[in-house]
Amino acid sequence: MLGAGLGKRLRPLTDSRPKPLIPIFNKPLVTFALDHLIAAGVERFVINTHHLAAQFEEAFAAGSYRGRRVVLVFEPELLDTGGGIRNAAPWIGRDPFLVYSGDVLTDIDLTALVEAHFRDGNDVTLALRDTGLAAGVTLADGRVVDIRGRYGAEGASHDFANVSVWGPGIYERIPEVKEISFVPVLSDWIGEGGRIGGMLRNERQWFNVGSREEYLAVHRFIHESGWRPDYLADADWPPVAQGDSNARLEGACAIGAGAEIGAGAEIENTVIWEGAKIASGSQLRDCIVRDHRVAAGIHAHTDF
Repeated sequence: MLGAGLGKRLRPLTDSRPKPLIPIFNKPLVTFALDHLIAAGVERFVINTHHLAAQFEEAFAAGSYRGRRVVLVFEPELLDTGGGIRNAAPWIGRDPFLVYSGDVLTDIDLTALVEAHFRDGNDVTLALRDTGLAAGVTLADGRVVDIRGRYGAEGASHDFANVSVWGPGIYERIPEVKEISFVPVLSDWIGEGGRIGGMLRNERQWFNVGSREEYLAVHRFIHESGWRPDYLADADWPPVAQGDSNARLEGACAIGAGAEIGAGAEIENTVIWEGAKIASGSQLRDCIVRDHRVAAGIHAHTDF
């Protein structure tokens, strides 16, 4: 699980929490990924950390999640995606493994991805989407033949969905303790005959929670569509937002544990984290109130 990023585009939210721990209707983002992987049969997790790493230590203080072991690997200096995988190799071991970005929320079919990896004898298998965000992967007959046009292949129309299956051969291709993305590593491997598979996973839902707009949009989509991943273990998710009996809550509102909503407050499409306080009579629309912050007055599109 890639959890070490700084989450710069989500600031100031990530000044308070690392991006994988920001709440989606009160549930930490990374726990959706863990539930997803458990449903696919994963029994052990390794999460790399850097920014606000102590919060991961607190979140996984028992060294486990739903009875599965969780190992946290702290990176004093960021190593990027490839360097992070290489650094975590002693804890991952020599078995095939999945890599899942800590800022993705999805319910794509992981089982089909894993089955394709072994059926096709791949070194790596990437889940791909047609999101329009950063199309750069060329796929031909289930094989990734080019990334970002390096080899001049036509049809670079797919995006990497930030979920993938890997064989241990990757360790020999990444230098130790070096900051490096795995994208150029994969691109080199393609040129050397590596079996880099790809599988389009356009069915179901996929969200990249990278900005405040995307963060609020996820809440609106869940509220309006009733979407709930079928792998979730939390029977009562998403919770019903509640405030003072005289407060008015409209749209996609999430109220964290211990938060207080004052009498007469009007809250619309707003996410309120743990322990926050909303003053009586306040009006908040499309706002985000972080842990233990106080919001008062009339505000729209504001982060506290």
